[in-house]
Amino acid sequence: MKKVFLQLLFMATCFKSFGQETIIKYLSGTDKDHTVQWDFFCTDGRKSDRWTKIPVPSNWELQGFGSYNYGHDKVKSNEQGRYRHEFTAGNWQNKRVLIVFEGSMTDTKVMVNGKQAGPIHQGSFYRFKYDITDLIKPNAKNLLEVTVDKTSANASVNDAERRNSDFWVFGGIYRPVYLEVVPDTYIERMAINAKADGTFQADVYAQNLKGDETIEAQVQKLNGEKVGLPFTIKVNTGADHPELKTKINKPLLWSAEFPNLYQVAISIKNKQGIIHKVRQKFGFRTVELRTNDGLYVNGARIVMKGSDRHSFWPETGRTLSHAIQVMDVKLMKEMNMNAVRMSHYPPDADFLDVCDSLGIYVLDELTGWQANYDTPTGKKLVKELVLRDVNHPSILFWDNGNEGGFNRELDNDYGIYDPQKRTVIHPWEKFNGTDTKHYPDYNYMVNAAANGKEVFFPTEFMHGLYDGGAGAALDDFWAQMVKHPHGAGGFIWAFLDEAVIRTDKNNIYDSDGNHAPDGIVGPHREKEGSFYTIKEIWSPVYIEPQPIDKTFNGKIPVENRYSFTNLNQCSFKWQLVKLPPANANTTKPVVSAAAPLGKFNLKPGAKGVLNLPIPASWAGNDALYLTAYGPDKKELFTWSWAIKTPAEINKIKTIPVKSAVKITDNVQQLVVACDGISYYFDKETGYIQKVVKPSGPVSLSGGPVLAGVNTSLKQFTDKAIKGGHIVEADYDGAATLHVKWTFNSGRPAKLEYQYSQKGDADFMGITFNYPEEKITGMKWLGRGPYRVWKNRLKGQQFGVWHKAYNNTITGQTWGYPEFKGYHAEVNWAVIENKESAFTVYNTDKNVYLQMLRPGREQAALDNNNVEPAFPEGSIGFLNAISPIGTKFQAAKVMGPQSQTNHADGEPVNGTLWFDFGH
Repeated sequence: MKKVFLQLLFMATCFKSFGQETIIKYLSGTDKDHTVQWDFFCTDGRKSDRWTKIPVPSNWELQGFGSYNYGHDKVKSNEQGRYRHEFTAGNWQNKRVLIVFEGSMTDTKVMVNGKQAGPIHQGSFYRFKYDITDLIKPNAKNLLEVTVDKTSANASVNDAERRNSDFWVFGGIYRPVYLEVVPDTYIERMAINAKADGTFQADVYAQNLKGDETIEAQVQKLNGEKVGLPFTIKVNTGADHPELKTKINKPLLWSAEFPNLYQVAISIKNKQGIIHKVRQKFGFRTVELRTNDGLYVNGARIVMKGSDRHSFWPETGRTLSHAIQVMDVKLMKEMNMNAVRMSHYPPDADFLDVCDSLGIYVLDELTGWQANYDTPTGKKLVKELVLRDVNHPSILFWDNGNEGGFNRELDNDYGIYDPQKRTVIHPWEKFNGTDTKHYPDYNYMVNAAANGKEVFFPTEFMHGLYDGGAGAALDDFWAQMVKHPHGAGGFIWAFLDEAVIRTDKNNIYDSDGNHAPDGIVGPHREKEGSFYTIKEIWSPVYIEPQPIDKTFNGKIPVENRYSFTNLNQCSFKWQLVKLPPANANTTKPVVSAAAPLGKFNLKPGAKGVLNLPIPASWAGNDALYLTAYGPDKKELFTWSWAIKTPAEINKIKTIPVKSAVKITDNVQQLVVACDGISYYFDKETGYIQKVVKPSGPVSLSGGPVLAGVNTSLKQFTDKAIKGGHIVEADYDGAATLHVKWTFNSGRPAKLEYQYSQKGDADFMGITFNYPEEKITGMKWLGRGPYRVWKNRLKGQQFGVWHKAYNNTITGQTWGYPEFKGYHAEVNWAVIENKESAFTVYNTDKNVYLQMLRPGREQAALDNNNVEPAFPEGSIGFLNAISPIGTKFQAAKVMGPQSQTNHADGEPVNGTLWFDFGH
């Protein structure tokens, strides 16, 4: 019975028939997880020169065949793949049979029963089909033979897709192959224009009309419920295509915020009844690019908050699945994105279906990265692109190539097939009333906001190489974008790290050096720190958190950055929490008070004030959390505020005295013994050398050092005080530093320091050394769990966090959150290690914890834009930290938050308590 059930399930998947509707019979599998084995022969590279099997769809490199090629390809390898597959045709008399390829890279020759189905197809990312009615044998086995050349015979195809591409160039039939079985008279396709005012037009392209037919249409909800009356048109065989028109009264409109979809059922009828029937999903919406104004959907101005996305999975290349398409769009929505640009080729049709249903604005792109298709080839591929994608309401623009890969002779071809007449753009160029400048610096953003005339939306910006860009500097950039009178948003490069698992190199991840580790998420969609920064900055409920003090009255300024959503459609919840202490075995906060807010009425684009009805005892808590949820009940963001100062949280208590403080002094060392713990100081440097407990040493040494500044010891002294001892050191040189250690029985070691420096500095503060190989983890009270940069502070939540040691290099190895780096607003930190964990308490506001030094990327740029200077010490307590740049831009050109720190000579004071076992 199980075998019969599986056979029936397979037949249901591969053979769909609904009366006079199109029959779909899959010859391949449907996605990466559902494949069909075909016979395969590879002419060169791995597993070549013999017939074997390969799953279809797939990229053959990922199945162990041929050779890998990244873009900028100077024809490194050009193997050919030969496929064979037998299929059984049904009893399809009086039917037309078409074979459809959703995507094949690159030149594809199709033979059925030894005869060529049509011209060799050139172009890797486009749906193409052949009518093979006269080639198949009904009710019999048929032989399909496909030859795929990885390198095209057309030089312009190679230029557009391979030699000048900044992405992996794979080979093979990587999207599904299937048969469409239709009546002799059939609807080949339709192109819909459904506007926000309810007007509906469908251009119907039918084949083999006899002239006695009627074409009827019915708009429906997706559940089949009829909307409005049916409408018909008599066939005119002299017309290129019939145009069916109607008007729906007050339809639900499609937008990224409210992705309302309908479908239309269209039938060809004659006196005998329905000949052929098709259904097509669509959305009512109107897109307007208003010159010197902005981008409008359904009469409301929108701002696109997007990223550039490759269709990619590390184990299967360009062969994806429905689950991956949904995951990607949900991740974008989770990040508060509302747009995506298809870089640099059309995606799977299923991805566009998901964008339609979940609500994402799309820029659909013809391939052409710094080089373009020749005109005859480009005209064919523009037609294939638009014919496949024209009915997706999510698509707002057509991109005619990218970064100079524009064949301007194709600009007017898109409108031939698109009754909506979407605007055609040239990404990175001022064209058609748009400015899509790639990688503008901050001054460009300022000047564009002040003087720009075109509708401005950079189609690539904030290049996220390794941990640089993406969220770093976005806060400043976006502040300019919202000021731009014609601003329409932008697209961060890029959504994901395109790192392939190399089956020829022991399954290592390979992102081709620094060409492809550009993502906000990793190759398996691991979230990087910028994910959360973007989530906060692009939240449509926008709050600019300001520190709260004793005068806080529960009022929080808020801005509605939605285009269609009143905030009364959203919901809010606040919490007052108490955070666990350093010695607790948990990191979870205790909620002392919490409540949802009542409905808050604020129209799109308006500003207002949220009034939190917090209790009178609110100041006795450690933190305030406020969460906003969208109309779909999904979290937009959770903002957090520290209530108490570090000094209030870290009230150091005296414990029973174990023993009096003892001093051992010799020529080179001063040893202070307090409560059974010995502190060793080097008298030549003034630095602590080590700490020794009865259980063994703790290897803290080499500090405190003034980070990044050369100083020399001027004076080292010690003296007894009542119940304890003081050790002091003074340093001068490029800056001055005064250090004072206080040891009292029954209390942790207290370090007070004051420094003064002048001039520019990458970072400021003090550091110590501790052997990296001995560190096992850290727990801290502060912002977390991800590290921060000076120009990427947003996105992290105030609380208690823990993470185990890792050596993750963002975009090169994937284990997040990274352990090493700067951590913001630290109150205390427990340094877990193989010797004996110790805790450092801080009593000053806005101190950063520096944990080690991030590993160096193997293929970092020579200019080190994404490798900021870092302190030499391994554990630091800093008052200022480094910003980070992007692949193409140094931090200094990325805005106010990205500037080097400047010290004016004013003294900076700090206090730390070191607890090694109290």
